[in-house]
Amino acid sequence: MQRRVRSRGRTTAAVFEANDQARRKHEFILGIDPSLRGTGYGIVRSARPFPQIVTQGTIRCVTTWEHSRCLVEIAQSLRDVIKEHRPTVCIIEGLFYAQNFKTALIMGEARGASLVAVAEAGLEIFEMAPRKVKQAIVGYGAAQKLAVAKMVQRMLHLAHPPEPDAADALALALTHAQEQGRHIASAPRRV
Repeated sequence: MQRRVRSRGRTTAAVFEANDQARRKHEFILGIDPSLRGTGYGIVRSARPFPQIVTQGTIRCVTTWEHSRCLVEIAQSLRDVIKEHRPTVCIIEGLFYAQNFKTALIMGEARGASLVAVAEAGLEIFEMAPRKVKQAIVGYGAAQKLAVAKMVQRMLHLAHPPEPDAADALALALTHAQEQGRHIASAPRRV
């Protein structure tokens, strides 16, 4: 009996150690909201009692630039952010239903450029549906961008709400941070 109790203690300790290692592995979370003209990014440190912002911003591309130039700008800017801040995991906005095929194609191109930059850095990449992020942050899956920005401001104790694209990226990172260590029905899909 004592042997079973002792072995159970080791098993429990091993589980706690594995969970702790996973948390450290996902301590600095890069969120990306891809778009050709305004790709949002944000890095959050998963900390107690609340997450802390590391950096955030929007990669802007002028409307007169051709698509290829925008894609290079997105990839290079994300490489620079990753090199400077060393995130440990990435969460990117999943594909959504678009009524316009051309819009969906352009969004896919920006997403691809983002994924290349992150994959080159060797980060683990997950994707999450926009509705799931809004539900986790605001409590309503069809929330407007302003509502998301206000909740991100509140959760990260910011003086001002972040720009909409950066707010969406930070919301992705915050949602991933919230889900760390929880057993959830629909875990983010690994890319």
